[in-house]
Order: sequence, then C-alpha cells, then structure tokens
Amino acid sequence: MEEPQEGEGKKKSGLMALVIPLVVLTAVGGGGGWVIGNMLAPQVKQAEDAAKAAEAAAAGEHGGEAKKDEEGLPPISTEANGVVALEPITTNLAYPSENWIRLEVALMFNGPPDVQIAEAVHQDIMAYLRTVSLQQVEGPRGFQYLKDDLQERVDLRSEGRVSKVMFRTLVIE
Repeated sequence: MEEPQEGEGKKKSGLMALVIPLVVLTAVGGGGGWVIGNMLAPQVKQAEDAAKAAEAAAAGEHGGEAKKDEEGLPPISTEANGVVALEPITTNLAYPSENWIRLEVALMFNGPPDVQIAEAVHQDIMAYLRTVSLQQVEGPRGFQYLKDDLQERVDLRSEGRVSKVMFRTLVIE
C-alpha cells in the first residue's frame, strides 16, 4: 500500500516542478514589461504634448477650421505638403470582367500641386486598370507590379512633377 503514496508524491513534485518555474517566468516577464513601459511612457507623453501644442497652434492660425478637423481624420491632401488625394477609382477588370477593382491613391508633387496633372493622372490610372486582369494583381508580387506600373505611368504623364504614388486603399471584388 505504500507504492500508491509514492506515485502520488511523484505527481505532486512533478506538478510543482512545472508550476514554480512558470510562476517565476511570469513574474519576470511582467516585471520586464512594467520596466519597459515606464521607460517608454515619458516619450509617449512628450509626443502627445507636442501634438496638442501643434493643434493649438493650428487652431490659432485657422480659427474655425480646426474644429472641423477635430470631428474627423485630418485631410491627407494639403497645399503645404504637396499631396493631392485623387477621387476613388472604381472599374471592372479586363478578365474576368465580372470582377471590380476600387483604388484610392494620393499623389505627392515635387512642387506645388497641379490639379490638371492630377486629373490627367486619375484618368490614365482608370484607363490602365481596365486593361489589368485579376491574375496580374494577385498576391504580393502582383501588387508590387501594379504599384510599379502605376508609378511609371504617373511619371510619364506628369513629366516628373509627381514624386510618389501613395496607395490608400485597394479592393478587388
């Protein structure tokens, strides 16, 4: 009858051998997370304070416009940063024609934004997307090829005035 007691003792000691290191590792991980959090918290607080100061400065310059910006996301396209957000492009693909693509892009100009160039680029991108098949844009490699093709088309159409094409959304249905 002594043998079952020894078996129970082995089970308890095996369980304790697992629980004790688990508790110690959990405490060490929690303590390390707390220390790193305290090291990073002042940097986050400083960034928040700087953002609030910039908002206050913008509110002082623009008055009522700052209230409108607070309601939603700030616009990506501004005269100051030379970025123009194009209207969303929705068209069907070349093959299969029952698939649709919706693309939102923004153009970063080298100098002041030119609305006529932006409109011409918008129409050129739409015409190009109508010639693309689903197989050409599948996967990460297809997306990279699409980005490269659109950048090349924009460079040609804008004659170098647009430095970058920024994808905001891409949906294929």
